[in-house]
Amino acid sequence: MIRSLYTAATGMEAQQLNLDITANNLANVSTAGFKKSRLDFQDLLYQTIRSAGADQAQGMQVPTGLQVGLGTRPGATQKIFTPGDMQQTGNPLDVAIEGSGFFQVMLPSGDLAYTRDGSFKVDGTGKIVTSDGYPVQPEITLPDQVKELIVGEDGTISAIISGQTDPQELGQMQLVNFLNPAGLSSMGRNLYLPTRASGDPMTGTPGQDGLGTLASGYLEMSNVKVVEEMVNLITGQRAYEVNSKSIQSADEMLNIANNLRR
Repeated sequence: MIRSLYTAATGMEAQQLNLDITANNLANVSTAGFKKSRLDFQDLLYQTIRSAGADQAQGMQVPTGLQVGLGTRPGATQKIFTPGDMQQTGNPLDVAIEGSGFFQVMLPSGDLAYTRDGSFKVDGTGKIVTSDGYPVQPEITLPDQVKELIVGEDGTISAIISGQTDPQELGQMQLVNFLNPAGLSSMGRNLYLPTRASGDPMTGTPGQDGLGTLASGYLEMSNVKVVEEMVNLITGQRAYEVNSKSIQSADEMLNIANNLRR
């Protein structure tokens, strides 16, 4: 059987997954804090027909070998943590990270998750929470009758209460960084979970120890570039098409061999 039938099939399967990932990037082009993914490919095993350096007649050695590759496979999907564009909102609870780091939030299970999405809200108890109601850690509770909220670059949160002129400090947001952010596991809802590959979370104050600073009244948008993803779509589609042509050519060769006459 012609190897190219199966080799080209692996290429079509890999490009199909590539298109799925590109489509997910484009679907999240307006998602705050979203980081695009990239698919890495690996070649498959090789069939060695003749090894390089094999002995020939009269003591000669073959300078190069003869190997046939058996296709490709998806090796990994990697999150690209380049910064996204900043969008001004004027809402003091919209907080963008300028630089490295993640906000930490508490899940209902008691576990900590991490996000770059700083579109925070206030729940019925005055806690600062995400859009899904997960409280930001460390917890910060706003008092009643807040006239003005101030979020500093170092994460310090202050508020001016009605009837007062001096701001009252309420707490401080902290950021978390990882040795290998690409090793984080995406769980949806703009949240990441740590893994053994990401390393342990390192908590610190914004603006210190390599962590970014905070910008109140801004949101970090997705880092997806539409033009770049459209080029990836075209490239993936053409690669899928040319692999299908390889299968068609192999099928025609088999058909010719099957119809040979004496």
